[in-house]
Amino acid sequence: MSDFSLEDRGDGHFALSGEMSFVTAERILQASERPFEEHTRLEIDLSAVTMSDSAGLALLLEWVTWANHTVREIRFSGMPERVLAIAKTTEVDALLTRGERWAGFIEAPDAI
Repeated sequence: MSDFSLEDRGDGHFALSGEMSFVTAERILQASERPFEEHTRLEIDLSAVTMSDSAGLALLLEWVTWANHTVREIRFSGMPERVLAIAKTTEVDALLTRGERWAGFIEAPDAI
């Protein structure tokens, strides 16, 4: 059976490891709901994802949509190459950074 781990590293930092696929995407989404709710800024490390497919991309886009609708910031690091390739092919790669809309404001408050 395919599996995954979503590790809460504190202060809105999470790490996803294992498979991000059709088999696991729904369970990952369910596992993320409660811990993600507790934060306004989320950073998710995907560098330990061992397998991904278009369902993995759909999961990331779902997280971005949720973040935008609930006025949160979300960032991904260590993006799997396969997810990036699918995102570019389907021309949705720009959507993966839509959850970073306040990054400049947060990092540079003197700009106000």
